[in-house]
Amino acid sequence: MDGKRRVIAGSMALAILWALGLVWWGRGPAELWPSLAGAYLPGGLVMGLMVGRLAQRRFSDDAIIDGAAFHPGSGAQIDQRVLTNTTEQLVLALAVWPFAGLVLGWGLLPWLGLSFALSRLLFWIGYHASPPLRGLGFAASFYPTMVAGIWALGVTLGESS
Repeated sequence: MDGKRRVIAGSMALAILWALGLVWWGRGPAELWPSLAGAYLPGGLVMGLMVGRLAQRRFSDDAIIDGAAFHPGSGAQIDQRVLTNTTEQLVLALAVWPFAGLVLGWGLLPWLGLSFALSRLLFWIGYHASPPLRGLGFAASFYPTMVAGIWALGVTLGESS
């Protein structure tokens, strides 16, 4: 395994540990609606920053102000990739977090949301600065969603048998 793959594998391992700890610690009772609002607001605000940054880049660049494609490898193209991936992960969260909250406790959702927002910021910075940071940011936002969903499914299946 080369150095890059070792770094990526290490980032994935750290993110899985983070996800397990986050879901373990965050489980608990809370009210539904405040928990849902607390879950999705942080990620929505980070997405808003991403959209705003792309709008600022378009406004400042005559070549793309009218909606032309971003130049390959440009900061704007990187920001667009980050926004696209963040959108995909937020849709995944919309599909998984309500079930996880129902089974594991609504108190988990605001912690997932805060972790998601911070991880997405790390992913965004890392995409511009350092592939290892990008990998850690991606994994640290993806794995908590998956761990929460699988954990909740396991609890549900365990209760039904």
